[in-house]
Amino acid sequence: MSKDRNHAENWSALAEKELKRPAESLVWHTPEGIDVKPLYTADDLAGIDHLGSLPGFAPFVRGPRATMYTGRPWTIRQYAGFSTAEESNAFYRKALAAGQQGVSVAFDLATHRGYDSDHPRVVGDVGKAGVAIDSVEDMKVLFDGIPLEKVSVSMTMNGAVIPILANFIVAGEEQGVSRAELSGTIQNDILKEFMVRNTYIYPPEPSMRIIADIIEYTAREMPRFNSLSISGYHMQEAGATLVQELAFTLADGREYVRAALGKGLNVDDFAGRLSFFFAIGMNFFMEAAKLRAARLLWTRIMQQFEPKKSSSLMLRTHCQTSGVSLQEQDPYNNIVRTAFEAMSAALGGTQSLHTNSFDEAIALPTEFSARIARNTQLILQHETGVTKVVDPLAGSFYVESLTNELAEKAWALIEEVEALGGMTKAVNEGLPKRLIEEAATRRQAAVDKGEEVVVGVNKYRLENEADIDILEIDNTAVRAAQIKRLEDTRRRRDSVKVKQALGALGDVARSGKGNLLEAAVEAARARATVGEISDAMRESFGSHVATPKVVRNIYGKAYEGEPELTILADRLETFSRSIGARPKIMVAKLGQDGHDRGAKIISSAFGDIGFDVLAGPLFQTPEEAAAMAVDAKVHVVGVSSLAAGHKTLLPQLVEALKAKGAQDIVVVCGGVVPRQDYRFLLDHGVAAVFGPGTNVLDAGRTILDIMEGRRRNT
Repeated sequence: MSKDRNHAENWSALAEKELKRPAESLVWHTPEGIDVKPLYTADDLAGIDHLGSLPGFAPFVRGPRATMYTGRPWTIRQYAGFSTAEESNAFYRKALAAGQQGVSVAFDLATHRGYDSDHPRVVGDVGKAGVAIDSVEDMKVLFDGIPLEKVSVSMTMNGAVIPILANFIVAGEEQGVSRAELSGTIQNDILKEFMVRNTYIYPPEPSMRIIADIIEYTAREMPRFNSLSISGYHMQEAGATLVQELAFTLADGREYVRAALGKGLNVDDFAGRLSFFFAIGMNFFMEAAKLRAARLLWTRIMQQFEPKKSSSLMLRTHCQTSGVSLQEQDPYNNIVRTAFEAMSAALGGTQSLHTNSFDEAIALPTEFSARIARNTQLILQHETGVTKVVDPLAGSFYVESLTNELAEKAWALIEEVEALGGMTKAVNEGLPKRLIEEAATRRQAAVDKGEEVVVGVNKYRLENEADIDILEIDNTAVRAAQIKRLEDTRRRRDSVKVKQALGALGDVARSGKGNLLEAAVEAARARATVGEISDAMRESFGSHVATPKVVRNIYGKAYEGEPELTILADRLETFSRSIGARPKIMVAKLGQDGHDRGAKIISSAFGDIGFDVLAGPLFQTPEEAAAMAVDAKVHVVGVSSLAAGHKTLLPQLVEALKAKGAQDIVVVCGGVVPRQDYRFLLDHGVAAVFGPGTNVLDAGRTILDIMEGRRRNT
């Protein structure tokens, strides 16, 4: 028996004496399937191969650069964008002057989905959750006064990635910066969109071609630009465990490498400019270990492609603190949450970082909250000493063991995906989406039951909360301004050149010959719009339409035998008998808001409770949702809103139902809705509003109360 094992047994005996129960009762069973012990010793490190490695050397567990933050801290790259290009430009310039070191652009949902601002499907989306970009003219305004040869630009864009990158290249040229001088990153990660975020346009196969063409073009023309940011962030935000986030992100990366090699590229020509993007949640040590495990596994994956350069084996990553961990209740607690998450990312060895603002569970960040978020990173870099030592967690019995266990579990899931034929096939078969939705529903049940404590939400909650100032975008004014600039651009451009350029792009899409981005740059230069460029490819590629699927028996199983669920289920049964049918709820997503974690959880949980659930498709107009609700004879329409379009879209839905003579259908709303907006929605026909942190059973009880009340009054 080793000395450490003997000590551990002595500790176990002492712990049991203190606890008066077995020490094993202290084991933490995490959602990842990892049993975290209360004590780790040197014995837990037996057989772990990476322990002798150094930063800057394969497998890069301790960091991709030898000196890491001791030579240069991580880049502070705050993700932002709202309203018009003018508004966002002013925000970026202030942030750069205050210490931010790069620009990270958030686009509105109309832009993500390849629609111009005057399209009828995006009335409630323009400028709300990001900046609206319709043409090169918008892009030029967005970067006015920002020297693109010096400032790197990260753009979170996947669906309309071709027109956005083309517009960026032309805007740079017209600023006097050649494409070879442009630095930054385009996300360009479409497989993740099919799994969780849903800002796709085209089906998976042509979408993979788009990615390969961008990798090819940038490898040839843009030596300072990263062509792909492989994102796990939105997977964790959708509910993925850390093992799932790690595995599916790296499996996506392997799929993209294969797509680039299929274009005839040499792996060393592009691998060094692939980057990653991970979420950092509240599991402090596991998040740091996740980044270390990611580098270990990416080296293993890339070695299969036999690169000659060591840099082709490195995983470089951007991180962003969690949005899901932020809470509407007692929102100043979110400053503390974000600070701990930022520290975890730094200890894990991120290359750049975005810290969320404390008010983002309620609305877009204000200038005040954005400054606190940015200063969180400056304090970390300058006041805490974390930049003085490379990989300070190295050698920790717990962290090294955790790194290894995360890597092993993630690798097993990566191999499961590989056995299906790779990530594109796994996505088509729905494996990642199903596993992530099950994990999200399981966690919601744990929070609702109080098994997972969220301070201020299900424990230590304030009775009376003060409203905080929020940033509100006048969607109508922004859309009017965008349409005016669109009309000006269309009037001044040479329509013959536009038609020729769009025709050439369509030919490249149809024939499979040539490079889509190269053709799109010519179209953007002629002032073809984002919507026109997207449509030119849509004619050849078609559009992707997802079929909603809802997981079952996850939430209900967690509450099995609990009186709370039993009482509510009995009430539902009694009400069902009184109306001759089970209460039917349609869970709707309006506008271009593809964030469907909340909608899926509600659909799943309400089905387990006893409601008859109709999961509506993504991207409906209010009129389409009303028509579906009437045709399906639902009793309730529950709208899930996470993209700030509620004040436009909910009243339109209520009016559309009235126009169909269906004003008896109850309309409720849940999601990221500021309390200041509740009265507006209630005055416009919404029966109830459920903000972030709402207990699902409480929502079910409230909806049943409303239905019973209306029945009594008829």
